[in-house]
Amino acid sequence: MLVSVFIPYRQWWSTPFARWQGSLAHLHSIRFAAHVARGHLQRAGLDAGVFDFGVLGTTVPQKSAFYGLPWMMGEIGAESVAGPTIAQACATGARVLAVASDEIARGDAKVALAVAADRVSNGPQIYYPNPAGPGGSGEAEAWVLDNFASDPFAGVAMIQTAENVAADQGFTTAEQNDLTLRRYAQYKDALKNDAAFLRGFMTLPFDVPDARLAKTVARLTGDEGVYQTTTEGLAGLRPVMPQGTVTYGSQTHPADGNAGLVVTTGELAAELSFDKAVQIRVVSFGQARALRAHMPMAPVPAAGRALKAAGLSIGQMAAIKTHNPFAVNDLYFARETGVDAFGMNNFGCSLVWGHPQAPTGLRSIIELIEELVLLGGGYGLFTGCAAGDSAMAVIVHVGGT
Repeated sequence: MLVSVFIPYRQWWSTPFARWQGSLAHLHSIRFAAHVARGHLQRAGLDAGVFDFGVLGTTVPQKSAFYGLPWMMGEIGAESVAGPTIAQACATGARVLAVASDEIARGDAKVALAVAADRVSNGPQIYYPNPAGPGGSGEAEAWVLDNFASDPFAGVAMIQTAENVAADQGFTTAEQNDLTLRRYAQYKDALKNDAAFLRGFMTLPFDVPDARLAKTVARLTGDEGVYQTTTEGLAGLRPVMPQGTVTYGSQTHPADGNAGLVVTTGELAAELSFDKAVQIRVVSFGQARALRAHMPMAPVPAAGRALKAAGLSIGQMAAIKTHNPFAVNDLYFARETGVDAFGMNNFGCSLVWGHPQAPTGLRSIIELIEELVLLGGGYGLFTGCAAGDSAMAVIVHVGGT
């Protein structure tokens, strides 16, 4: 359990998430993340000189991404700050927070910046030379599409992992559709009162810059690519795989975007917070790996490890948020833990607003904290799967509200 790691209230942000090949598809993910972070710092009146550590999570390579975190920190004006660049598939957001938290807990830093950014759109096409190949030819890889299509260890596409769990557990298309409808209804709560919930961490309307970050070329009023979902519409969709159960309606979509937050000590959190009465503590983390080709199962043992590290039970969680690329994930989580599947993921989740990989978990954690504040405090759990049948989980506590 971490006892000295805090997140200052509202020192966090996220872009709207945009469906791939949409309004953010032209932006370099790292430079765009720095642009958004600079904007937050300016609005918050926070000098970049306050940071003495940074960590960047990104999973889809961009030009010059070799320079990673130091490049991004330089772009925001923190030229003396170093730190790692991390990729852990869809667990990257949670891992970024874990690395920043560890640095603070050890006393090696006082104020850390944690940022996660990805552009799944226009993913790189990579050529791997092979001098021993026929005629000296190598191998090519579409970084995004080829890895969606096949786990080199499990030998299956990601959607097959959901079908494997559905088959093992007997989850039907109808059950997945019912939960999907609930998830879209929960997201509508985030849009009430002129998207009041989203405005807690998202600047709306959001000005989309050109590729040079010099002028505004579009304006987003919220997440892009969230379509109206109805009982009839879902019922009319066929499973993606022959004899399968998962449709395009009960799984998420690739997206682009970034998110970030500040991690610090208790004393400095009060100083940097937008409301000193709200105390947000990072409590514990958990990691796990499930049976081969059963990725949606992994969030359960990851959550169990985070709960054990914190000395807490699932029943003590005031709110639960998941990264759920498939509705199957939440059906399995609820069955295994006894949690009401319809009562978790209030105000939205990645099943609805999309999946830009690295920032997905970080935005989910931000939303979890926002929900806990609305509830008046308590413990919250985030857990979510990642490629390789793995998962990470995070527990946070909000007090003083």
